[in-house]
Amino acid sequence: MDTYSRQGKLVRDRIPQIIRENGAEPVIYIAGRDEYRSRLRDKLGEEVAEFLEADEDSAPEELADVLEVVRALAVDLGVDADHLEKIRDGKAGERGGFADRIVWTGNR
Repeated sequence: MDTYSRQGKLVRDRIPQIIRENGAEPVIYIAGRDEYRSRLRDKLGEEVAEFLEADEDSAPEELADVLEVVRALAVDLGVDADHLEKIRDGKAGERGGFADRIVWTGNR
C-alpha cells in the first residue's frame, strides 16, 4: 500500500459540487503531481475490480469508469486520446485484437 492510500481517495471532478448540492460540505485538497499519479494507479485497480465484479447489466458503466481513468493516466503521461488510439491501433495491426477469442495454451 502506498503512502497516499491511508486517507481519502481520488474522486471525479464534479463530486465536491454534487456533495454541496446535497447539503454537505466536502473536505478536499488538490493532490500534487506524484500523489495524483499514484492515486490514479490505485483508482485504475479499484475500477477494474468493480468491473470484474459487475453483472452484465452494470458492466458497461464500470467499463466506462475504467476508460475514464485510463484516459486520465494517458493525459498525465503526456499522451492525448488520439495518440493513445494510434498506439492501440498499431498494436492491433501488428498483433491483432481480441475479437477472435483465441486462447493460447503453449507450443509443441
